[in-house]
Amino acid sequence: MAVVVRQSGSEPPAGFRIVPGAADSEVILHVPHAGRLVPPEVREGLLLDDAALAAELARMTDAHTDLIAARAATSARRTPWTFVNLLSRLVVDPERFPDERESMRAVGMAAVYTRTSDGSRLRTDDPVAEEELLDRWYRPYARAVTDLVDARLAVRGRVTILDVHSYPSRRLPYEIGGADRPAVCLGTDPTHTPDWLLAAGQAAFSGYGGIGVDTPFAGCYVPLRHYGRDRRVTALMVEIRRDGYLVEPGGPPTDGLATLAGALAALVDAVHAHPDRRTG
Repeated sequence: MAVVVRQSGSEPPAGFRIVPGAADSEVILHVPHAGRLVPPEVREGLLLDDAALAAELARMTDAHTDLIAARAATSARRTPWTFVNLLSRLVVDPERFPDERESMRAVGMAAVYTRTSDGSRLRTDDPVAEEELLDRWYRPYARAVTDLVDARLAVRGRVTILDVHSYPSRRLPYEIGGADRPAVCLGTDPTHTPDWLLAAGQAAFSGYGGIGVDTPFAGCYVPLRHYGRDRRVTALMVEIRRDGYLVEPGGPPTDGLATLAGALAALVDAVHAHPDRRTG
């Protein structure tokens, strides 16, 4: 699979896309790791040759999760809003803390990765270059998500972020979570994932296969402005094992994609239909 290097003007300056949903929807489908684009100025700082970079992108990209989200949005009875990262997570990872709070910093995978999935060197340790990447890509992304959440809060008074990911059927060396590989993993947060939302996720994906909770991955994305502070923002991470919907490591989708998109649409519908969510 080829490395995708952006040419000037081929994507929005901040590297993300917002797809509007229904005016009365409070659900945001967040797709942070589907992108493969690498700006040329970022490519220059990566130590991998093109073949090694292509292999790393295949391992680390949550391929087709943007397609799953798009199909779910189309199928849901009330269209959710969708926020999609167009850039590779090897540029910056918008879901990681940009500071010492990030546990993945221990394996070289904080907001700016310095190591690959097998522990090889991805880029040199350079605090100045890291800060430049955060300023150029990470912070504009974070502001845009925060602004979208605030806009939905202003209209609906509450927001639910459904964080759409995938993961390989075989554990990668960088992973620090559990060894189990369920068909679907649901990640939670003690402040932002109420019991009803976790139950809705379990019900939506119950017919697809085994469901793990916070294993092998835990947590869910909430903008830092709201994280731990604003309980009007609820969130759930949906991690889908890749062999259920594509040819691994990052090949074409299979028939399972439609089933998973339908399950995600059912979860969106369940959020909209929950008794606490029917009125703004």
